[in-house]
Amino acid sequence: MDLYFMGTNAGVPSLERNVTSLALRLFDERRSFWLFDCGEATQHQILRSPLKLSKLEFIFITHLHGDHLFGLPGLLSSRAYQGGDTPLVLFGPPGIKRFVNTVLELSESRINYRLEIVEHEGGSLFEDASFRVESAKLDHRIDSYGYRIVEKSQPGKLNQELLAKHGISPGPLYGRLKRGESIQTADGTILRPEDVLGEPKRGRIVTILGDTRPCPAEQPLADRADVLVHEATFMHDLAETAYAYHHSTARQAAEVAKHSECKSLYLTHFSSRYKYEHQLEQLLSEAREVFPDSYLAQEHELYPVLRGE
Repeated sequence: MDLYFMGTNAGVPSLERNVTSLALRLFDERRSFWLFDCGEATQHQILRSPLKLSKLEFIFITHLHGDHLFGLPGLLSSRAYQGGDTPLVLFGPPGIKRFVNTVLELSESRINYRLEIVEHEGGSLFEDASFRVESAKLDHRIDSYGYRIVEKSQPGKLNQELLAKHGISPGPLYGRLKRGESIQTADGTILRPEDVLGEPKRGRIVTILGDTRPCPAEQPLADRADVLVHEATFMHDLAETAYAYHHSTARQAAEVAKHSECKSLYLTHFSSRYKYEHQLEQLLSEAREVFPDSYLAQEHELYPVLRGE
């Protein structure tokens, strides 16, 4: 599980940075990736990345401002020409369906895969045997949402040495034990999963928030996340400006990470006024004064999502 940023600028692209887009790469877990927001030129960024549009499974749009979704029509169309024939699900606030359908209809674009568009106003969005995705509304000028991705815990390792002593070799019985079923050995001994399984491997939690002022909804979404991705549009000397434009400062992002007991924080969505490296380092220093495990999101860098202790 890795994070891959393809846009970290706020509002408009600059020579140094593109507008917002972030991939959660799940190659080992699902052989796919999920996309969070799709600013202009996201598909160009994907061409320079280790990602393939044919492997895109879900898209989550945080809100309907242009710097978060103007790249969507082109990406959806291009996916059809790059081997993307598997179903694709797009989640977003009310209005996302009208936006996509209008653009595709007027441009007479044809998509040869099944596109499902799910409009939501928060709550539980998706769940299967491996993952759960939840969402909640934040505090922005228009409806903006955060997403909490929870990887479910996995069974611990089997004690193969003990199983061998009971005459059990790798095969279907291993699978039954991992599914939580008891089995009977050839001599009639009943082996329960807890007898032969180690500690479960805790699933990871990734929280990706859309544009927002500090608000109560952030903390439940970020609670004990292994990774929190939070906007840091301004430094704290511009806190009043941030509030007026419904954004957050780097320090405010760090306060969310600290109060939510997150393991790490990635800052993104930087104002174009911070174009030089030393200016971004000031943003980072401000965050680290509150939450030491803070990092600047860099475009075209892979960030592994590690399990916190």
